[in-house]
Amino acid sequence: MNEDFLYGRRLLIQELPLNYKPSDQVGISPAMELKKTMIRCTRCNYTSSISEVALPQNQYFCPKCIALGRVSTLTKFYHLPEPNQFPTVADPLTWQGTLSPLQQQCSLEVCHCLQRHFKHLLWAVTGAGKTEMLFAAISQALSRGERLAIASPRVDVCLELYPRLQLAFANIEICLLHGRQDEPYSYRQLTICTTHQLLRFYHAFDNLIVDEVDAFPYAENQQLYFATQQAIKPSGGCLFLTATPGPKLLRQVKRKEIGISYLPLRYHGHLLPEIKVKLAPTWRSQIKQKKLPRTLVQAIKIRLVQHRPFLLFVPHVADLSLFKISLSKYFPKQECVTVHAADKKRLEKVQLMRDQKILFLVTTSILERGVTFPDIDVLVLGADDNVFSSAALVQIAGRAGRSLSRPTGDVLFWLGSYSVNVRAAIKQIKFVNQKGRKLQ
Repeated sequence: MNEDFLYGRRLLIQELPLNYKPSDQVGISPAMELKKTMIRCTRCNYTSSISEVALPQNQYFCPKCIALGRVSTLTKFYHLPEPNQFPTVADPLTWQGTLSPLQQQCSLEVCHCLQRHFKHLLWAVTGAGKTEMLFAAISQALSRGERLAIASPRVDVCLELYPRLQLAFANIEICLLHGRQDEPYSYRQLTICTTHQLLRFYHAFDNLIVDEVDAFPYAENQQLYFATQQAIKPSGGCLFLTATPGPKLLRQVKRKEIGISYLPLRYHGHLLPEIKVKLAPTWRSQIKQKKLPRTLVQAIKIRLVQHRPFLLFVPHVADLSLFKISLSKYFPKQECVTVHAADKKRLEKVQLMRDQKILFLVTTSILERGVTFPDIDVLVLGADDNVFSSAALVQIAGRAGRSLSRPTGDVLFWLGSYSVNVRAAIKQIKFVNQKGRKLQ
């Protein structure tokens, strides 16, 4: 049996094909390391007190990464080293687009970093065209026979990236990995996956690109940071992508532990749309009474009449049904589609918006990043809720104005009162726009 499903991976016995018998080349290693009163999971690096994770007969398990299959002292990992067994492709890039001078400069820096297997941060505003700036570097790495992965914390981002990479590298087979798919794993030179899927890889990639590094659940997740390190070969490189870097990354840049490239302008050369604030101090009590702020109703009416697509964000899942009922009072014939993280039809609903079969989506912060809809406006009800971090609000605002046909979409926030998160988001957008004006 071909064992390429083990190349650069560590799998439990239940993750292997039925009736599979490991060859002599397969490495078998313990899944847990016991140290006196503590025990460490070798998959996610989580350390537990043995009294907290005990099983019968002096056995122990890891509670942290159990969603990927239970790791315990009763299990072992099966592994084969990454051999880079890929056909040589001289020029795998089939994308025919062009980059702006600023994009081209960042692209050259990324090429240099991947070639030298450096650790590097690409800090580019939302809508700067980060994906296109990666194409040349990915193409060169593939031509060198390297194995690469692009990982993101969000399934939606992976689903957005996959068709774009397929078009850009039409002759390269790409593996897509996330927790909701039915297709089996395939050994490929280029992999697109969620960051949780990195927990199954071990010294697999010559270069790893991690998109949206500030996003939940990757941000401040020590297990996913460990997975990132484990997935890269000891001599491999890592490129981090974000529009809103957190303090940890910025400290690494300041200490010169990683390099940085910065792009404060979008691909079409326009600035980020700035946030416009509408005060609605009683919106929470209004929505419970099946009412909406008058200015919000007006804003929705304008977009329905002009057939202008938009996303409308609310703080909590419970707000979705309340908003839907309230909206029906004002627009009884208008279909209202809502979506949230646990929605079983989430992917289908997002695709309806992509296909322009619905005019708007009402959503939680699950669509704050990684999804692109052309020509949309962004409305946020309850932007001052503490569920929205300042970084999330910047990302939400960044959904607007991404299209060359309409680079100046509206961003409207309704809030009970000015809060720290809203003020910080407004300040950050003004900051990057100030830098962007100097380059226009």
